[in-house]
Amino acid sequence: MMQNFLFVLSKDDNEAATRCFQFAKIAHSKGHHVDMFFIDEGVMWANNDRDLSIKTVTGDCPADYLPYLVENEVTTGICTPCAKNRKLDEASFFSNMQLDGGPHLIDMAAEAKVFNF
Repeated sequence: MMQNFLFVLSKDDNEAATRCFQFAKIAHSKGHHVDMFFIDEGVMWANNDRDLSIKTVTGDCPADYLPYLVENEVTTGICTPCAKNRKLDEASFFSNMQLDGGPHLIDMAAEAKVFNF
């Protein structure tokens, strides 16, 4: 039975982002419905100019997973006030990412298994 998963990234941390993207990719590749939402410092990962090649302790990196999520158009909401107050613009986001708000985050969470990173 396919499930709904919501992956929330709130940290500007390479390890947290790598795990978030890894598990989102795994869930999506198994046929589950996946959404992601970036809040707080996590919105910094929406920047498509960011270096995604920094390795974690386990040897993987965001570049191992995020391109799959972008290519497969996994919907990713970026907290509007979090992004705007950090001077991030939608023009610099990956193609599967758009500004979004708390009400939509709560609606998605009500229907999904939620993972926080």
